[in-house]
Amino acid sequence: MRLSQATLGGLAAHVARPDYDWQAQRAGIFHFGIGAFTRAHQAAFTDAAMAAGDRDWRITGVSLRSGDVAAQLGPQDGLYTLTERAGDTARTRLIGAIDRVIVAQQDPQAVIAAIAHADTRIASFTVTEKGYVRAADGSLDWSDPALAAELAGGGAPRTIYGYLAAGLARRRDAGLPGLTLLCCDNLADNGRQLSALMTAYLERTDPALADWFARECRCPSTMVDRIVPAMTDATRAWVAGQIGMADEGAILTETFTQWVIEDDFAGPRPRWEAVGAQFVGDVRAFEAAKLRMLNGAHSALAYLGLERGHDFVHQAVADPVIRPLVETIMREEAAATLDPASGIDAAAYAGQLLTRFADSALDHRLMQIAMDGSQKIPQRWLEPLAINQQAGRMCPATLEALAAWCRHVRGAARPVDDPRAEQLAALWQAQGAAGIGAALFGQGGLFAATWVASPADLAFLDRRLA
Repeated sequence: MRLSQATLGGLAAHVARPDYDWQAQRAGIFHFGIGAFTRAHQAAFTDAAMAAGDRDWRITGVSLRSGDVAAQLGPQDGLYTLTERAGDTARTRLIGAIDRVIVAQQDPQAVIAAIAHADTRIASFTVTEKGYVRAADGSLDWSDPALAAELAGGGAPRTIYGYLAAGLARRRDAGLPGLTLLCCDNLADNGRQLSALMTAYLERTDPALADWFARECRCPSTMVDRIVPAMTDATRAWVAGQIGMADEGAILTETFTQWVIEDDFAGPRPRWEAVGAQFVGDVRAFEAAKLRMLNGAHSALAYLGLERGHDFVHQAVADPVIRPLVETIMREEAAATLDPASGIDAAAYAGQLLTRFADSALDHRLMQIAMDGSQKIPQRWLEPLAINQQAGRMCPATLEALAAWCRHVRGAARPVDDPRAEQLAALWQAQGAAGIGAALFGQGGLFAATWVASPADLAFLDRRLA
C-alpha cells in the first residue's frame, strides 16, 4: 500500500498528522527545484506555520527537467513523510504543504501561469549553484547554451529567468503586485545576487519589465541549514517499515534545522518565525559562517574522504588523517574570516558541526557533496582564501582540500559530475600537473575573479598535484 489521501487510515498511529485542513488551502508559494532539501526544510517550516494558524501558503513546486519528484508526489496527492533521525531515535510527521508538482519541460505554460496566479506571493528557489547560470565572475553566463537558446526566442523558457520574466510580465499586465523572490541556495549574499542576475536578464530582454521588477519585487537574502542525504532504496524501505506503507516521496534528515531570513518582502509571507525561523536585518554574518565552516568543511570531507576510500561523511570525519585538516579549516582558517562583531561563537559552531557530521544515523554520501564543485568552491574556499591572503595568513589545510578537488576533477579515479567537467579535463590535459594550479588559480586563471594564488600558494598546490 502506498501513501495517499485515500490510504491515510493505514498510516502508523505514531506518525504526526498536520493540524490543519491541507486540502482547503490555496497555494501562495511557487518553488523552483522541489527536491529533497526543500521538502525537509522550507516545506516543513511552511507546514508548521499553517498548523500554527497561517492559511493559504501551500507550495506549487516545479522541476525544471526531471519528472522524478512529480512521479513520487503526484500519486500521493502531494503528501509525504519527513523523518528526523538522531542515533537510535526517530520522529516522523506527515507533510501537507505541497499542492502539486509541475514538470517544466512537459508543461511550460503551467509554470508561467502559476507564477502569474493572483494567489502566488512568493517565488522561491533551490536550484543549486549551477541553476543560476553564472560565469566565473558571478555575472550571467550569456554563452550558456540554454540561456543563449532562450534569448534567441521561438520556444519555451529554459532557465529560471525566462520563466520568471514571462510570469512577472503577466502579473504586471494584469495589475497584480510583484513577488518576493526567495533564494534558498548556498550563494554568498544570495538575495542580492539573484536580484542582480534577474535585473541583468530583464535589462537585456525587457527594460520596461526591469523597471517594474525594481519597483515591485524584493529579493531577501537567506541562510538555510539542514543536512539532507539523498534517499536510497534502503532508506525508503526503512521508512516504509516505520510508517506501515510505501512512501516514494519520503525524506530522512537530521533533527537540526535553521533558517535565517532578511526581513524584506514585497507582500505577505507565512509567519515562519512562529515555528523557528529567524528574521534579521542582515543575513551576511550567518551566511558567511555557514558557507565557510559547514559547507567548506563538507567539501573538504568529500574530496579528501573519497580519495581515502570513504563513502559517507561520518566515515571521513572519523579518519585521523582528515579530521585535523577539517578542524583547522573550520576553527582557524574559516573562522579567521568571520566578522568579530557578528557575535557568532565560531568555536562552539565548529564543535556542533563536528557532532552533526559524526552522526552515523544519516548516511550522507560524499559523492552527493562532491557534485558541482566548480560552482561551490568559490564561496566555500576561494573567498576565505582571498580574505586570509589580504591579512597575510597562509591556509595550508584549505589548500590541501583544494588540491584534492583538483585531483578529483582530473577524472582519473572516478566520474566527475560537474557542469565544467569537460573544461576542467581539457585544462588538465593541456597543462598537466605542473601547470594546472596556475591555469585554475593563477593570474588570469579560471577562478582568478575570486582568488589569485600567491607564488607560495601555487608552489604548495604544485607539490600536492605532482
